Amino acid sequence: MTDGLTAVLWMTGAAFALLAAVGVLRMPDVFTRMQASTKASTLGLGCLLLGAALQWGDVGSFVRLASIGAFILLTTPVSAHMIARAAYLAAVPLWDGTVLDERGASDDKARADGARQNDHDSA
Repeated sequence: MTDGLTAVLWMTGAAFALLAAVGVLRMPDVFTRMQASTKASTLGLGCLLLGAALQWGDVGSFVRLASIGAFILLTTPVSAHMIARAAYLAAVPLWDGTVLDERGASDDKARADGARQNDHDSA
């Protein structure tokens, strides 16, 4: 029973890792590539670690694998956010099919407010 569940978890984890790799290759811009790489690879690694914990079955291995999983779950969102922020501030172009750019709208508003403030200060 444990071997079957381990095999299912490992196959699921490998499938998610493959989907992450395909997503990185197929997505049109850095933001969608980042989405594919972080979500699918984290879920894939979680399945692989859970399968390994079930297969080995001892407490020491479980603690090590849980520590690895916690580290990945804590660092992946932070690194993805930093990559996205750096790409946006470096003016990496968005995909042509992007429907909404909320940051661009807020930047335009901030520039307009700053211009109004400068006009008010000079008057």
